[in-house]
Amino acid sequence: MADTPSSRFPSSPGRTRRLAGSAGGVLGWLKRRIAAAYHGLAALLTGLSARTWAVILVALAGLLAAYYVIGMLIVHHVDDDVSFSPGAPPEGGSRAVAMTAALIERELDHGWVKNDPFFFPSSLLDNMPNFQSGVFDALARFSFELRDQLGRNRGSSAADDDLEVAAGNLSKEGNAWIMQLPSLLPQTPSEVYFRRAIDGLRSYNRRLAAGDAIYDKRTDNFLQTLDRIALDLGSSAAVLDNFIEERAGGLGVDYRSDDLFFRTKGKLYGYVMVLRALRSDFASVIEQSELTPIYDEMVRSMERAARLDPWLMVMNGQTDGTLFPNHLSAQGFHLLRARTKLRELTNILAQ
Repeated sequence: MADTPSSRFPSSPGRTRRLAGSAGGVLGWLKRRIAAAYHGLAALLTGLSARTWAVILVALAGLLAAYYVIGMLIVHHVDDDVSFSPGAPPEGGSRAVAMTAALIERELDHGWVKNDPFFFPSSLLDNMPNFQSGVFDALARFSFELRDQLGRNRGSSAADDDLEVAAGNLSKEGNAWIMQLPSLLPQTPSEVYFRRAIDGLRSYNRRLAAGDAIYDKRTDNFLQTLDRIALDLGSSAAVLDNFIEERAGGLGVDYRSDDLFFRTKGKLYGYVMVLRALRSDFASVIEQSELTPIYDEMVRSMERAARLDPWLMVMNGQTDGTLFPNHLSAQGFHLLRARTKLRELTNILAQ
């Protein structure tokens, strides 16, 4: 008869007691060692003088400050390079679509800091996340135009699946980290949604190059796209005007003004890059309407607005101040000048 497990490994009360005794001995030894270490550490700490404690606390505070300051300097990057290029799109594809995907990818590669938790040095940055949010505001607005207008046959056919993915993911909030705080429940971080948008845009451009997608380059489509950008810029100008009216003055020090300045700067930068790319996509429309000089001047005006970068800090002083300037007012001037040129374009296209 075959041996059973119990016959091969016979058990006895004595053997069980020996095993239990061995385990108990190990646990007892661990407890004694932990207790000894605890008492030794307590004796060491209680024996330190007040001066030594002061040195330790100052050193820890210095290390913490260095961690945040050096980390912020390493991460901080407001990339307003108007010469940025996505490279050549696939033959037959859209340069504006390629630019949108490349800008999203570039900002994610720089590090998306808006959702960084408090223990990351970048969580203390405000100019960079506001600039990135502004760029994504503009790109999200353009992705809606792609989905609802440019990527449809006369705006009436079904929405393109890839453009639906891109627009839907770019509409997500940018402040989701890998875990919800303070519950620590897992969640999908914002970067995942934004990279899905990149995939959707590039898939659409590949299909467009292969002749399997629509990019309707009619004059009225171009007009509506420019008109919606002008409307969005008008809203930004109104926000600037209200902020200046309510908070300008004094020494010009207003720690909320830089948030608005860099959010607007990012939006202007996003739009100017898209508009430069649209110039390539709609080159025939621009040339036939003899809009090249006006279009180029509009782009230059928007570039000047997007490149404004006050030294040291953004000030919100009196609009006619000398010692304490108002940088938001200067930004609003260039924004409205670019919007005026944009309106000239749409008025000519509408004729």
